[in-house]
Amino acid sequence: MILGFELKTPAESVFLVNILRYVRLSQNSGLKVSAICLGTWFLPRRSERDEYGVPLVDIDETRNVLKKAWDLGINFIDTANRYHGAVTPIPLTHVGYAEKLLGRLIKELGFDREALVIATKVGNKMAERPNGEGLSRKHIYWQVKESLKRLGVEYIDIYYAHRYDPETPPLEVMSSFNDLVRKGFVLYIGMSNIPSYVLVEYQLIAERYGFEPISVLQYKYNWMEREVEQDIVPVAKKFGIGLTVYSPLARGLLTGKYVDIAMKKWVIPPGSRAEIDETLRKMFTQENLEKVVNFIEFAKSKNVTSTQLAIAWLLKRSEELGITIIPITSVSNTQQLEEIVEAVNVNLSSDDMKYLEELYRGLERR
Repeated sequence: MILGFELKTPAESVFLVNILRYVRLSQNSGLKVSAICLGTWFLPRRSERDEYGVPLVDIDETRNVLKKAWDLGINFIDTANRYHGAVTPIPLTHVGYAEKLLGRLIKELGFDREALVIATKVGNKMAERPNGEGLSRKHIYWQVKESLKRLGVEYIDIYYAHRYDPETPPLEVMSSFNDLVRKGFVLYIGMSNIPSYVLVEYQLIAERYGFEPISVLQYKYNWMEREVEQDIVPVAKKFGIGLTVYSPLARGLLTGKYVDIAMKKWVIPPGSRAEIDETLRKMFTQENLEKVVNFIEFAKSKNVTSTQLAIAWLLKRSEELGITIIPITSVSNTQQLEEIVEAVNVNLSSDDMKYLEELYRGLERR
């Protein structure tokens, strides 16, 4: 375990406290966040269901996870106005629950609000009516106030546009987010799942009009799914923007929990995300099975878990690419969180990275 060591990279200054390190969110901001972000899209679940047939969130275990995150030094928590925590797709009857629960538990646990960096999002459907979704000024102003109430906070540290809205002019989008910062509702602006050319337009608008810049992007990125390297990473490097990445474990595939190694086949454990996520089950292909099996075997050869290898690979990619990359992880229990956080101490060599690249590219050509 590494203690009290400081490492500087082209993208960031890294400060190690206990077993976690803290990084600058981006080159165009001074915000310090933990190298691991706790996500709330998937929360610990109970076997019981509510009157709508939706699984219940295990509130006690969620509380334990938040407490453990705090104890481990995680100060960065990611949520969204639509998140529920135990169901997908999320019906309108259940949107906002993750924000409400997060706000409630932060207060119950007595966390210092100023020690936390809370991120949430806007843009997806929150009501069946005109202006019930999107990035119009009306929708953004409505939802930022709703998120503040659900979270029980006076401001949001990072506010993301959750998706691209082609019907709202880019100038309206950026001026609306800029106004939120000026009014003190939001501190930093983020963008998620938006085409790279639109990101460039947004940032150029910010530069032209003196608006607050985009400080962070949120996209899917893991060893198996790397489309962001083609267009999003170059945008991030050009403008000095940080990158938070969801699905760092390929929605659990890289943990090995969906693979029976001995039988070389896919499995779906009871209570797992695969039970509620149809898009995840579509990834259960023969090609991906071979990838996962080889990935697990390499992790064993390094005396680490495949989960730790997946996180360590992303942290090493941050160094290689010269941009901040922060994995967002959702867990079912505190043991999973401890395992993930230990990944910050896994040191992958250039030869390790080369081997993993060859493994990835070699299987891609089959």
